[in-house]
Amino acid sequence: MQTLQQQVDDLEAKLSFQELTIEELNQEVIKLNDIIAQQHHQLELVVQKLLSMEPSNIASQSEETPPPHY
Repeated sequence: MQTLQQQVDDLEAKLSFQELTIEELNQEVIKLNDIIAQQHHQLELVVQKLLSMEPSNIASQSEETPPPHY
């Protein structure tokens, strides 16, 4: 009977430890989701800024006329 009680106590201790570990992991997942959401929002802002930028006034190399000494 003593060994059965010891086994039950061991299982309860393991269960308690697992519950604590799961809760800690859950909190980390929540933090990471918040970070991902924030980075997603920032990336959307960067994309919007890039799309709203005017094209450069500098002509591409193929559009440039060669210098007079050519």
